[in-house]
Amino acid sequence: MKIISVHEGIVPISSSIRNAWIDFSKMDCSIVAVVSDVMRDGEPVVGYGFNSNGRYSAGEILRRRVIPRLLDAAPDALLDAEGELDPTLAWDFMMSNEKPGGHGERSVAVGVVDMALFDLASKIAEKPLYRWLSDKHGDGQPDDSVFVYAAGGYYAPGKTLADLQDEMRGFLDQGYNVVKMKIGGADLAEDLERIEAVLEVLGGDGQRLAVDVNGKFDLATALEYGAAIEQYNLFWYEEVGDPLDYRLNAVLSESYSGRIATGENLFSLQDARNLVRYAGMRPDRDIIQVDPALSYGLTEYLRIQKMLNDHGWSSRQCIPHGGHQFSLHIAAALKLGGNESYPGEFQPTGGFADGAVVENSRVGLTETPGIGFEGKAAFYEVLRKLH
Repeated sequence: MKIISVHEGIVPISSSIRNAWIDFSKMDCSIVAVVSDVMRDGEPVVGYGFNSNGRYSAGEILRRRVIPRLLDAAPDALLDAEGELDPTLAWDFMMSNEKPGGHGERSVAVGVVDMALFDLASKIAEKPLYRWLSDKHGDGQPDDSVFVYAAGGYYAPGKTLADLQDEMRGFLDQGYNVVKMKIGGADLAEDLERIEAVLEVLGGDGQRLAVDVNGKFDLATALEYGAAIEQYNLFWYEEVGDPLDYRLNAVLSESYSGRIATGENLFSLQDARNLVRYAGMRPDRDIIQVDPALSYGLTEYLRIQKMLNDHGWSSRQCIPHGGHQFSLHIAAALKLGGNESYPGEFQPTGGFADGAVVENSRVGLTETPGIGFEGKAAFYEVLRKLH
């Protein structure tokens, strides 16, 4: 097996919604197609990848650094002892001549290609990624369904409390039991009113509602909000301060007894390790949200999982950010605690396969070889045009 070509492009995933930090009016993402010399039904087998929402496209890094290095690698350098494609072997080539640190847009670019390589490898093996990954890096017995929660509750022009409640009812109607909403984009009094409006829809059960600050609060505000919302017994209090402000998170964990979730904006093994070392994260309740698609891909995520295990963390305490098919496969294969979902948002990349059914906040996996983008018609049409 050898790689014939790699094609790169950009697709818009813009929206009028906003969180406490940013709006999504200019949001886009990178997409890639890795074409192999393996033929099936008269066509080459192709692996596809993209980056999650929240980070912009990384085309310049892909074109000038990551893709040329991959193509310069000798074909057999990417093969394991059995002669099969091993995506983890591509890491050293894509990261050659890169200094340590600086885990920002570079991690996005590497993650896009890494995803495509895992898609390609599992397609060549004619297995869905979650089964291939479980056989290679798990215990060979993947979960057959994954817990998912519906992320929404964004701020939007003219959005009323009634609109927010209708949005959450819509998530419940789609089969979700747990929902998430944004806070921090208004003052405390207004956000408490919004939380209580959603809790009314949920029958007052705080364990069905997560709130997300998107990293906006300083320590004083984090503590003020924590004291105000603790009464609700929420599912979690997410990304309260800057992702690298480990002291803020550690101090908050001393006073806030509920679950804290964070990590979606940490893009490396080193940063994730510092999180569990210094941020006061509690393995018995807190949630790690590292997104494999943004953090140098699944290759780095496997290293992060080993590190977490070494520090006494269960994989069930990991629920990746992103809301897409790639993380869904990873969650099933590595027995994570679940996966995010953005019903209707960030199209065409977001969401699961067409026809996927959420029941009791769980969704099953498809048996399509690879990640299964072929079962997501609108996105697959965009990916096919790359090559």
